[in-house]
Amino acid sequence: MSTHVRKPGWFTVNVFNRLVAWMTRRGISVWGSRVLAVRGRKSGQWRTTPVNLLALDGRQYLVAPRGHVQWTHNMRAAGGGELHLGKRVDPFTATEVADDDKTPILRAYLKRWKAEVGVFFAGVGPDSPDEQLRRIAPDHPVFEITLKG
Repeated sequence: MSTHVRKPGWFTVNVFNRLVAWMTRRGISVWGSRVLAVRGRKSGQWRTTPVNLLALDGRQYLVAPRGHVQWTHNMRAAGGGELHLGKRVDPFTATEVADDDKTPILRAYLKRWKAEVGVFFAGVGPDSPDEQLRRIAPDHPVFEITLKG
């Protein structure tokens, strides 16, 4: 498994993520944003971060553009979490997508959010050949989510 991680810069942590999370908590989705809540694998405490929820072919996915970050490790351990948009809370289970199955998901994710996250994909974009998307797939965890109830 890849250990690829791109840590966010000061602006992302202290301005952008906080602004998107603030808006999302108030029910304003920014390009599909949600606040992901997942229990910490060591502490058991809820951890939150803004994410982009991708809908594709009747399924929903969470993609980690920055790689194998804390929320991805926690998601593997917890097997699910909650997506928040304003007062709405959607509990879900998560199944990690195999690297060989990520190509269409990564392509759709980049088509929608390349301007926001493209820098984290090593020059690969939505129009890149399948081989390039397969090459970067191990660096970007993808989870299919299934809403409960």
